[in-house]
Amino acid sequence: MTMRVPNLKRSLRVAAALLGASAALGACTHTDQDTVTGSIPIDYRQRHPIVIQEANRTTEVFVGRARGGLTAAQRSDIAGLAETWLREGTGGIIIDMPVNTPNARVATDSLREIQAILTAGGVPPRGITIRNYTPTDPRLFATIRVNYPRIMADAGPCGTWPEDLGPSIKNKGYLENRPYYNLGCASQRNLAAMVDNPSDLVQPRAETPALTSRRNIAFDKYRKGNPTGTVYPESDKAKLSDMGK
Repeated sequence: MTMRVPNLKRSLRVAAALLGASAALGACTHTDQDTVTGSIPIDYRQRHPIVIQEANRTTEVFVGRARGGLTAAQRSDIAGLAETWLREGTGGIIIDMPVNTPNARVATDSLREIQAILTAGGVPPRGITIRNYTPTDPRLFATIRVNYPRIMADAGPCGTWPEDLGPSIKNKGYLENRPYYNLGCASQRNLAAMVDNPSDLVQPRAETPALTSRRNIAFDKYRKGNPTGTVYPESDKAKLSDMGK
């Protein structure tokens, strides 16, 4: 008994020292890595917001080495670009011309036709800037690039998978029945690409004037006590759906 008591006291002191050292080391342990999955919003509109920003719209004109001038389709493309520039352009039109390429001389001849079409479409000559470029890869086909800045909507990028989809101890979203991170990204990106006016995503448009001729017909029927709805001919009744009646 006289030998076991000191051994027990010594063991307790050693255990206490080890516990104190481990607590001190644990308090000093830190990491610089942030927990990404803990900050992922549940709503897909917050995970993949649509951003309104300024970006370039580019039309490439393919010009061969032995043909000068533009094709009918290319003239239509340039004329359409001039029309859209008047509506949505936020800066001047920049035409990138290839130099030191097999089709450089023919591209110069096509440039004059491009400038004439843009000017005829309402683009002022001072709003057109010409700059030269040399392709980095000689195997690439050198084109005439006609571009201008505009306001556009964008979302993404898509294809980010910070967590596994299946059951896993590390997958907190699966255990909590949360949607996976990439869900809804494609829909947001497609919506941003399809919208004609990006400002419609932020605020509604002003109300347009009513169609006076149609409104007068409806008011005249209302004063006479007649139904104001459209009356379809008998031949078209079979084409109308009766769902909801």
